Amino acid sequence: MLVAERISKHYDTPRGPVPILEDVSLTLDRGESVAIMGPSGCGKSTLLYLLGALEPPSAGSIQIDGRNPYALNERDQAAFRGTNIGFVFQDHLLLPQLSALDNVIVPTLVSPGGAATERARELLTAVGLAERLDHRPGELSGGERQRVAIARALVREPSLLLCDEPTGNLDRASADAVADVLVDLHQRRKTMLVVVTHNAGLAARFLRRYELSARNLHQVT
Repeated sequence: MLVAERISKHYDTPRGPVPILEDVSLTLDRGESVAIMGPSGCGKSTLLYLLGALEPPSAGSIQIDGRNPYALNERDQAAFRGTNIGFVFQDHLLLPQLSALDNVIVPTLVSPGGAATERARELLTAVGLAERLDHRPGELSGGERQRVAIARALVREPSLLLCDEPTGNLDRASADAVADVLVDLHQRRKTMLVVVTHNAGLAARFLRRYELSARNLHQVT
């Protein structure tokens, strides 16, 4: 379960604090998903960083599966992120020198083994890339690279998957294919899923949709 309660974020500047988010609350149970929309610069990515234990809130609390990642030391916090949270960004961030399979395996290198490799193969098959395991990112289309990134985010079986504009760099056909994969894997694996997107078509696939404006979340009916 993800529970974010009244979280706020500001950045200190020589002219004083600049507020980004104020009094934001969000709760997800296992298997639930939400889409978050809003104009550029409104704080959507910042909210994902807070939920993903990448950046602490200025106020409020965040718990993931009953634990507060910000109460952990830096090493334990990194281990918590690696085990419990998967990330998909607008840029796939794949390592260009590695194959699709090896890119998916990378997050498991702290505990490598045959099971991790088999999971990576299964995920790449699930995203429709069974015939592309040995291809490097430069040999894949934009949509295929993003599907590799989704497989990589899920290889350690996290309970929470955070996606920041996962279709933002893709043409419509590729974006639709990536959206299909993302929604299908979420439904089958029962992760908690938070997607930040400008894509109204992608957002429409979620039962819960929010608009981030005036530094707070507002549910869209």
